[in-house]
Amino acid sequence: IGMFFQDGLTGSAWGDWANYTDSPLRAFENETGVQPPVGFWDPLGLSTSGNLSDYKRRREVELKHGRVAMFATIGYILPEYWRFPGYLSKFLDIKFSEVPNGLSAFSKVPSLGWLQIVGFAGIVELNVYNEQVNDEPGNYGAGFLGLRSIGFMNAGIADPEVRKKKLNAELANGRLAMFAIIGMFFQDGLTGSAWGDWANYTDSPLRAFENETGVQPPVGFWDPLGLSTSGNLSDYKRRREVELKHGRVAMFATIGYILPEYWRFPGYLSKFLDIKFSEVPNGLSAFSKVPSLGWLQIVGFAGIVELNVYNEQVNDEPGNYGAGFLGLRSIGFMNAGIADPEVRKKKLNAELANGRLAMFAIIGMFFQD
Repeated sequence: IGMFFQDGLTGSAWGDWANYTDSPLRAFENETGVQPPVGFWDPLGLSTSGNLSDYKRRREVELKHGRVAMFATIGYILPEYWRFPGYLSKFLDIKFSEVPNGLSAFSKVPSLGWLQIVGFAGIVELNVYNEQVNDEPGNYGAGFLGLRSIGFMNAGIADPEVRKKKLNAELANGRLAMFAIIGMFFQDGLTGSAWGDWANYTDSPLRAFENETGVQPPVGFWDPLGLSTSGNLSDYKRRREVELKHGRVAMFATIGYILPEYWRFPGYLSKFLDIKFSEVPNGLSAFSKVPSLGWLQIVGFAGIVELNVYNEQVNDEPGNYGAGFLGLRSIGFMNAGIADPEVRKKKLNAELANGRLAMFAIIGMFFQD
Protein backbone atom coordinates (compact mmCIF):
# COMPACT_ATOMS: atom_id res chain seq x y z
CA ILE A 1 0.00 0.00 0.00
CA GLY A 2 2.86 2.33 0.86
CA MET A 3 4.54 1.59 -2.48
CA PHE A 4 1.29 2.20 -4.37
CA PHE A 5 0.83 5.51 -2.56
CA GLN A 6 4.40 6.66 -3.18
CA ASP A 7 4.31 5.50 -6.77
CA GLY A 8 1.01 7.27 -7.42
CA LEU A 9 2.34 10.53 -6.01
CA THR A 10 5.88 10.47 -7.37
CA GLY A 11 5.91 8.04 -10.30
CA SER A 12 8.51 5.99 -8.43
CA ALA A 13 7.95 3.04 -6.11
CA TRP A 14 10.65 4.44 -3.81
CA GLY A 15 8.89 7.79 -3.41
CA ASP A 16 11.49 10.31 -4.56
CA TRP A 17 10.07 13.59 -3.25
CA ALA A 18 11.75 15.51 -6.07
CA ASN A 19 9.40 13.80 -8.53
CA TYR A 20 6.22 14.93 -6.76
CA THR A 21 6.00 18.25 -8.56
CA ASP A 22 2.21 18.63 -8.14
CA SER A 23 2.24 18.67 -4.31
CA PRO A 24 0.66 21.85 -2.87
CA LEU A 25 3.30 21.66 -0.13
CA ARG A 26 6.08 22.36 -2.63
CA ALA A 27 5.25 26.04 -2.25
CA PHE A 28 6.33 25.90 1.40
CA GLU A 29 9.21 23.40 1.45
CA ASN A 30 11.88 26.12 1.47
CA GLU A 31 10.16 28.28 4.10
CA THR A 32 11.56 29.09 7.54
CA GLY A 33 10.90 26.29 10.03
CA VAL A 34 11.52 23.47 7.55
CA GLN A 35 14.50 21.92 9.32
CA PRO A 36 15.82 18.57 10.63
CA PRO A 37 14.84 16.19 11.99
CA VAL A 38 11.24 16.37 10.69
CA GLY A 39 11.64 18.62 7.62
CA PHE A 40 8.27 20.04 6.55
CA TRP A 41 6.05 18.81 9.36
CA ASP A 42 2.31 19.25 9.03
CA PRO A 43 0.68 16.15 10.57
CA LEU A 44 -2.83 17.70 10.47
CA GLY A 45 -2.50 18.63 6.79
CA LEU A 46 -3.32 22.31 7.42
CA SER A 47 -1.20 23.36 4.43
CA THR A 48 -2.48 20.83 1.90
CA SER A 49 -4.69 23.42 0.18
CA GLY A 50 -1.52 25.24 -0.93
CA ASN A 51 -3.15 28.57 -0.05
CA LEU A 52 -0.33 31.05 0.64
CA SER A 53 -2.51 33.42 2.64
CA ASP A 54 -3.62 30.64 5.02
CA TYR A 55 -0.03 29.46 5.39
CA LYS A 56 1.25 32.95 6.28
CA ARG A 57 -1.55 33.56 8.78
CA ARG A 58 -0.82 30.26 10.55
CA ARG A 59 2.92 30.96 10.55
CA GLU A 60 2.31 34.39 12.09
CA VAL A 61 0.10 32.84 14.78
CA GLU A 62 2.71 30.15 15.47
CA LEU A 63 5.42 32.79 15.89
CA LYS A 64 3.27 34.89 18.25
CA HIS A 65 2.36 31.90 20.38
CA GLY A 66 5.99 30.81 20.46
CA ARG A 67 7.19 34.27 21.51
CA VAL A 68 4.57 34.55 24.25
CA ALA A 69 5.42 31.02 25.44
CA MET A 70 9.14 31.88 25.61
CA PHE A 71 8.37 34.95 27.76
CA ALA A 72 6.01 32.88 29.91
CA THR A 73 8.58 30.12 30.43
CA ILE A 74 11.22 32.64 31.49
CA GLY A 75 8.56 34.26 33.68
CA TYR A 76 8.12 30.98 35.53
CA ILE A 77 11.84 30.47 36.08
CA LEU A 78 13.12 33.99 36.89
CA PRO A 79 11.08 34.61 40.11
CA GLU A 80 12.71 31.54 41.64
CA TYR A 81 16.01 33.48 41.64
CA TRP A 82 15.17 37.19 41.46
CA ARG A 83 12.21 39.56 41.87
CA PHE A 84 11.68 43.25 41.32
CA PRO A 85 12.23 45.27 44.50
CA GLY A 86 9.44 47.42 45.92
CA TYR A 87 5.70 47.33 45.37
CA LEU A 88 3.51 45.66 42.77
CA SER A 89 0.72 47.90 44.10
CA LYS A 90 1.53 50.66 46.61
CA PHE A 91 -2.19 51.40 46.97
CA LEU A 92 -3.01 47.79 47.93
CA ASP A 93 0.27 47.33 49.85
CA ILE A 94 1.39 44.33 47.72
CA LYS A 95 5.13 43.87 47.24
CA PHE A 96 6.66 41.85 44.41
CA SER A 97 8.34 39.66 47.02
CA GLU A 98 4.89 38.67 48.35
CA VAL A 99 3.58 37.38 45.02
CA PRO A 100 3.91 33.58 44.75
CA ASN A 101 5.35 31.98 41.65
CA GLY A 102 3.28 30.20 39.00
CA LEU A 103 -0.50 29.95 38.83
CA SER A 104 -0.90 31.10 42.44
CA ALA A 105 0.16 34.58 41.32
CA PHE A 106 -3.19 35.04 39.53
CA SER A 107 -4.95 35.49 42.86
CA LYS A 108 -2.52 38.19 44.02
CA VAL A 109 -2.62 40.55 41.02
CA PRO A 110 -5.43 43.09 41.55
CA SER A 111 -8.17 43.70 38.95
CA LEU A 112 -6.67 47.02 37.85
CA GLY A 113 -3.35 45.23 37.37
CA TRP A 114 -4.98 42.75 34.99
CA LEU A 115 -6.62 45.67 33.17
CA GLN A 116 -3.20 47.26 32.72
CA ILE A 117 -1.67 44.00 31.43
CA VAL A 118 -4.48 43.29 28.95
CA GLY A 119 -4.65 46.94 27.88
CA PHE A 120 -0.89 47.10 27.26
CA ALA A 121 -0.94 43.86 25.24
CA GLY A 122 -3.88 45.21 23.18
CA ILE A 123 -2.11 48.49 22.42
CA VAL A 124 1.03 46.62 21.29
CA GLU A 125 -1.03 44.21 19.17
CA LEU A 126 -3.20 46.87 17.49
CA ASN A 127 -0.87 49.87 17.20
CA VAL A 128 2.76 48.71 17.35
CA TYR A 129 3.00 45.20 15.85
CA ASN A 130 0.23 45.64 13.31
CA GLU A 131 2.03 45.71 9.98
CA GLN A 132 4.35 43.12 8.52
CA VAL A 133 7.61 44.13 6.83
CA ASN A 134 8.13 42.70 3.32
CA ASP A 135 4.96 40.60 3.80
CA GLU A 136 7.03 38.30 6.05
CA PRO A 137 4.96 36.58 8.81
CA GLY A 138 6.00 37.76 12.27
CA ASN A 139 8.33 40.52 11.03
CA TYR A 140 7.03 43.82 12.43
CA GLY A 141 10.26 45.76 11.97
CA ALA A 142 11.18 45.38 15.64
CA GLY A 143 14.69 44.15 14.86
CA PHE A 144 16.79 41.50 16.57
CA LEU A 145 15.12 40.41 19.85
CA GLY A 146 12.52 43.17 19.29
CA LEU A 147 14.99 45.76 20.62
CA ARG A 148 13.78 48.53 18.29
CA SER A 149 10.48 48.52 20.19
CA ILE A 150 12.27 49.95 23.24
CA GLY A 151 14.54 52.37 21.38
CA PHE A 152 17.63 50.24 20.70
CA MET A 153 18.05 50.63 16.94
CA ASN A 154 20.04 48.09 14.93
CA ALA A 155 20.45 47.24 11.27
CA GLY A 156 19.33 43.66 11.73
CA ILE A 157 21.21 40.68 10.32
CA ALA A 158 22.63 41.32 6.86
CA ASP A 159 23.88 37.81 5.99
CA PRO A 160 20.83 35.88 4.60
CA GLU A 161 22.10 32.47 5.77
CA VAL A 162 22.77 33.70 9.32
CA ARG A 163 19.36 35.39 9.33
CA LYS A 164 17.63 32.20 8.19
CA LYS A 165 19.45 30.23 10.88
CA LYS A 166 18.34 32.73 13.57
CA LEU A 167 14.73 32.66 12.37
CA ASN A 168 14.75 28.84 12.36
CA ALA A 169 16.14 28.92 15.90
CA GLU A 170 13.35 31.29 16.99
CA LEU A 171 10.69 28.94 15.59
CA ALA A 172 12.27 25.85 17.14
CA ASN A 173 12.68 27.55 20.53
CA GLY A 174 9.11 28.84 20.37
CA ARG A 175 7.77 25.36 19.64
CA LEU A 176 9.73 23.95 22.56
CA ALA A 177 8.53 26.77 24.83
CA MET A 178 4.88 26.04 23.96
CA PHE A 179 5.35 22.47 25.17
CA ALA A 180 7.32 23.67 28.20
CA ILE A 181 4.78 26.21 29.45
CA ILE A 182 1.87 23.77 29.10
CA GLY A 183 3.92 21.24 31.10
CA MET A 184 4.59 23.86 33.78
CA PHE A 185 0.89 24.79 33.98
CA PHE A 186 -0.04 21.11 34.29
CA GLN A 187 2.53 20.40 37.00
CA ASP A 188 1.66 23.59 38.85
CA GLY A 189 -2.06 22.84 38.71
CA LEU A 190 -1.56 19.34 40.11
CA THR A 191 1.13 19.99 42.69
CA GLY A 192 1.05 23.71 43.51
CA SER A 193 4.67 23.88 42.38
CA ALA A 194 5.96 24.90 38.96
CA TRP A 195 8.52 22.12 39.20
CA GLY A 196 5.96 19.42 39.90
CA ASP A 197 7.01 18.07 43.29
CA TRP A 198 5.05 14.79 43.51
CA ALA A 199 5.01 15.03 47.32
CA ASN A 200 2.73 18.08 47.03
CA TYR A 201 0.07 16.27 44.97
CA THR A 202 -1.83 15.01 48.00
CA ASP A 203 -5.19 14.69 46.22
CA SER A 204 -4.00 12.14 43.67
CA PRO A 205 -5.93 8.85 43.86
CA LEU A 206 -2.65 7.14 42.96
CA ARG A 207 -1.15 8.10 46.33
CA ALA A 208 -2.87 5.03 47.78
CA PHE A 209 -0.65 2.80 45.62
CA GLU A 210 2.68 4.66 45.48
CA ASN A 211 4.29 2.43 48.14
CA GLU A 212 2.99 -0.83 46.67
CA THR A 213 5.16 -3.60 45.26
CA GLY A 214 6.23 -2.91 41.69
CA VAL A 215 6.77 0.84 42.18
CA GLN A 216 10.46 0.94 41.33
CA PRO A 217 13.02 2.74 39.14
CA PRO A 218 13.22 3.86 36.43
CA VAL A 219 9.50 4.60 35.93
CA GLY A 220 8.19 4.66 39.52
CA PHE A 221 4.42 4.25 39.63
CA TRP A 222 3.71 3.56 35.97
CA ASP A 223 0.11 3.46 34.81
CA PRO A 224 0.02 5.02 31.31
CA LEU A 225 -3.60 3.92 30.68
CA GLY A 226 -4.78 5.42 33.97
CA LEU A 227 -6.34 2.15 35.18
CA SER A 228 -5.75 3.10 38.83
CA THR A 229 -7.01 6.68 38.69
CA SER A 230 -10.29 5.74 40.40
CA GLY A 231 -8.30 4.93 43.56
CA ASN A 232 -10.41 1.78 44.03
CA LEU A 233 -8.34 -0.67 46.11
CA SER A 234 -10.34 -3.72 45.01
CA ASP A 235 -9.76 -2.95 41.31
CA TYR A 236 -6.08 -2.34 41.97
CA LYS A 237 -5.61 -5.66 43.77
CA ARG A 238 -7.49 -7.60 41.09
CA ARG A 239 -5.31 -6.10 38.35
CA ARG A 240 -2.15 -6.74 40.34
CA GLU A 241 -3.16 -10.40 40.84
CA VAL A 242 -3.84 -10.74 37.09
CA GLU A 243 -0.50 -9.09 36.30
CA LEU A 244 1.35 -11.51 38.57
CA LYS A 245 -0.39 -14.56 37.09
CA HIS A 246 0.32 -13.45 33.54
CA GLY A 247 3.93 -12.71 34.46
CA ARG A 248 4.41 -16.13 36.07
CA VAL A 249 2.88 -17.96 33.12
CA ALA A 250 5.01 -15.87 30.74
CA MET A 251 8.19 -16.75 32.68
CA PHE A 252 7.35 -20.47 32.43
CA ALA A 253 6.50 -20.07 28.72
CA THR A 254 9.74 -18.22 27.98
CA ILE A 255 11.79 -20.93 29.68
CA GLY A 256 9.66 -23.48 27.82
CA TYR A 257 10.72 -21.95 24.52
CA ILE A 258 14.41 -21.91 25.41
CA LEU A 259 14.90 -25.25 27.21
CA PRO A 260 13.97 -27.64 24.33
CA GLU A 261 16.76 -26.09 22.25
CA TYR A 262 19.21 -27.76 24.69
CA TRP A 263 17.40 -30.60 26.44
CA ARG A 264 14.22 -32.67 26.16
CA PHE A 265 12.56 -35.33 28.29
CA PRO A 266 13.56 -38.85 27.25
CA GLY A 267 10.94 -41.35 26.13
CA TYR A 268 7.38 -40.87 24.89
CA LEU A 269 5.01 -37.94 24.97
CA SER A 270 2.31 -40.46 24.00
CA LYS A 271 3.09 -44.19 23.94
CA PHE A 272 -0.36 -44.88 22.49
CA LEU A 273 0.22 -42.51 19.52
CA ASP A 274 3.94 -43.38 19.30
CA ILE A 275 5.07 -39.75 19.77
CA LYS A 276 8.44 -39.19 21.46
CA PHE A 277 9.43 -35.93 23.14
CA SER A 278 12.40 -35.74 20.78
CA GLU A 279 10.01 -35.68 17.81
CA VAL A 280 8.05 -32.65 19.00
CA PRO A 281 9.27 -29.44 17.32
CA ASN A 282 9.99 -26.35 19.36
CA GLY A 283 7.74 -23.31 19.47
CA LEU A 284 4.33 -22.88 17.86
CA SER A 285 4.85 -25.95 15.64
CA ALA A 286 4.47 -28.11 18.77
CA PHE A 287 0.74 -27.33 18.86
CA SER A 288 0.14 -29.65 15.91
CA LYS A 289 1.97 -32.56 17.59
CA VAL A 290 0.24 -32.60 20.99
CA PRO A 291 -2.83 -34.92 20.76
CA SER A 292 -6.32 -33.77 21.83
CA LEU A 293 -6.21 -35.80 25.04
CA GLY A 294 -2.87 -34.17 25.84
CA TRP A 295 -4.44 -30.72 25.56
CA LEU A 296 -7.31 -31.93 27.75
CA GLN A 297 -4.80 -33.01 30.40
CA ILE A 298 -2.94 -29.67 30.25
CA VAL A 299 -6.09 -27.53 30.48
CA GLY A 300 -7.61 -29.78 33.15
CA PHE A 301 -4.45 -29.65 35.30
CA ALA A 302 -4.28 -25.84 34.98
CA GLY A 303 -7.96 -25.59 35.93
CA ILE A 304 -7.53 -27.80 39.02
CA VAL A 305 -4.57 -25.72 40.18
CA GLU A 306 -6.47 -22.46 39.53
CA LEU A 307 -9.70 -23.52 41.25
CA ASN A 308 -8.52 -25.75 44.09
CA VAL A 309 -4.88 -24.97 44.92
CA TYR A 310 -4.21 -21.27 44.21
CA ASN A 311 -7.68 -20.04 45.10
CA GLU A 312 -7.20 -18.12 48.34
CA GLN A 313 -4.87 -15.23 49.01
CA VAL A 314 -2.79 -15.06 52.19
CA ASN A 315 -3.10 -11.80 54.17
CA ASP A 316 -5.20 -10.34 51.32
CA GLU A 317 -1.95 -9.94 49.34
CA PRO A 318 -2.42 -10.18 45.55
CA GLY A 319 -0.70 -13.25 44.11
CA ASN A 320 0.25 -14.75 47.50
CA TYR A 321 -1.37 -18.20 47.70
CA GLY A 322 0.87 -19.55 50.47
CA ALA A 323 3.02 -21.48 48.00
CA GLY A 324 6.27 -20.13 49.43
CA PHE A 325 9.48 -19.10 47.70
CA LEU A 326 9.38 -20.17 44.01
CA GLY A 327 6.08 -21.96 44.75
CA LEU A 328 8.01 -24.90 46.24
CA ARG A 329 5.38 -25.70 48.89
CA SER A 330 3.04 -26.73 46.07
CA ILE A 331 5.26 -29.75 45.38
CA GLY A 332 6.03 -30.62 48.99
CA PHE A 333 9.18 -28.60 49.70
CA MET A 334 8.21 -26.68 52.81
CA ASN A 335 10.02 -23.50 53.80
CA ALA A 336 9.41 -20.61 56.17
CA GLY A 337 9.53 -17.99 53.43
CA ILE A 338 11.57 -14.79 53.66
CA ALA A 339 11.51 -13.23 57.12
CA ASP A 340 13.34 -9.95 56.40
CA PRO A 341 10.67 -7.50 55.06
CA GLU A 342 13.17 -5.52 52.95
CA VAL A 343 14.59 -8.66 51.32
CA ARG A 344 11.05 -9.93 50.73
CA LYS A 345 10.01 -6.66 49.10
CA LYS A 346 13.10 -6.76 46.88
CA LYS A 347 12.30 -10.34 45.80
CA LEU A 348 8.66 -9.47 45.07
CA ASN A 349 9.72 -6.44 43.04
CA ALA A 350 12.13 -8.67 41.11
CA GLU A 351 9.32 -11.16 40.40
CA LEU A 352 7.10 -8.39 39.01
CA ALA A 353 9.90 -6.88 36.91
CA ASN A 354 10.92 -10.29 35.53
CA GLY A 355 7.27 -11.15 34.83
CA ARG A 356 6.78 -7.90 32.91
CA LEU A 357 9.90 -8.58 30.90
CA ALA A 358 8.77 -12.17 30.25
CA MET A 359 5.39 -10.98 28.94
CA PHE A 360 7.19 -8.86 26.35
CA ALA A 361 9.65 -11.69 25.64
CA ILE A 362 7.06 -14.40 25.00
CA ILE A 363 5.00 -12.15 22.71
CA GLY A 364 8.21 -11.38 20.79
CA MET A 365 8.97 -15.10 20.53
CA PHE A 366 5.45 -15.85 19.28
CA PHE A 367 5.74 -13.07 16.72
CA GLN A 368 9.14 -14.17 15.45
CA ASP A 369 8.08 -17.84 15.41
